[in-house]
Amino acid sequence: MRETTSRYRRIVVKAGTNVLTGGGDSLDLEVMASLVDQISTLHRQGAEVMLVTSGAIAAGRQVLGRRRNGGDIPFRQVLAAVGQGRLMHTYEQLFEEHHITVAQALLSRGDITDREGYLNVRNTLLALLECQVVPIINENDVVAVEEIGVEVFGDNDNLSAMVANLVDADLLIILTDVGGLYTADPHEDSQARLIPRVERVDEAIEALAGANHSARSRGGMQAKLEAVKLATAFGVAVALANGREHGIVPRLVAGEPAGTFFAPTAARMESRKRWMLSGLSTRGEIVVDAGAARALRRNHSSLLPAGVKEVRGEFRRGDIVLVVDAGGERVACGIVAYGAAEVAAIRGLRSDKIHEALGHQYGAEVLHRNNMVAL
Repeated sequence: MRETTSRYRRIVVKAGTNVLTGGGDSLDLEVMASLVDQISTLHRQGAEVMLVTSGAIAAGRQVLGRRRNGGDIPFRQVLAAVGQGRLMHTYEQLFEEHHITVAQALLSRGDITDREGYLNVRNTLLALLECQVVPIINENDVVAVEEIGVEVFGDNDNLSAMVANLVDADLLIILTDVGGLYTADPHEDSQARLIPRVERVDEAIEALAGANHSARSRGGMQAKLEAVKLATAFGVAVALANGREHGIVPRLVAGEPAGTFFAPTAARMESRKRWMLSGLSTRGEIVVDAGAARALRRNHSSLLPAGVKEVRGEFRRGDIVLVVDAGGERVACGIVAYGAAEVAAIRGLRSDKIHEALGHQYGAEVLHRNNMVAL
């Protein structure tokens, strides 16, 4: 991992239920404090860190106990509703000791797959990082029936992979209750060996996962490998390690060979380009003047309405559009902040005139540089 440590500036850390509870019925405050200490250390060093956390249901169970038998969906949602506030309050208190501000982000799958939702969530998370706030992200278990009721998405495993892609993370750290990926289940086979590095999650690697589900965690190695496949395909490096090891998060970021490292299967920018370009055939174009084209190519600047000359086709806010110069040469592609009619209405205007022209404003840019790839 040492050859890529210089690129680990933006990190997503995922902590599952088994890590946060130590395998028990309630949250382990000592473990949570240690995790916060580690993230705070990275934060002080200038890293941008996001925490994807489970534990709301465990926190709710700590308050309500087992008042009903079974794990039916409505009662699990009750536990999540009771526990989420307590979970967040605990994190707030722990981070406050390090003088770090945190923000809660409850997401469901639709928030990320919807065009406008994707854009809004991405912009909000990136803005929080710019403000040096640590986002604390959890699946919205109160409404996300597919997550809470069926072991498909795992214990926030796939959510962490999607968040890593959403914010162009350099490294995703998945903390679990085992030391990484082994040749066999280390809980059952004393001869199991840790696999320190995996170049690609293929059928042979997937076969190692086995059935390793927990009564408290909706994840398991199979769900984690699905998340790894997703993240590495986006160009994100992934480390899978024991969350209860001392200082494991800073150690992984520093390049220490701990746990299992999964190499990205695509360059991050190449992956993002492919993702954006895949939707261009059904989207529109924005024609820009020579000055804007030069700024986009040389400086990777955001596209402001003043540089827009023409709008072609129909597109909505959150769609992927192509930016071309007056000669039709491709300049960039990106996720547009305004629909076609809105861009047409504000083309050529200064950004401070957007609200006057539209009666509303989603930002000063037609395409923000964080949501755009130069071609």
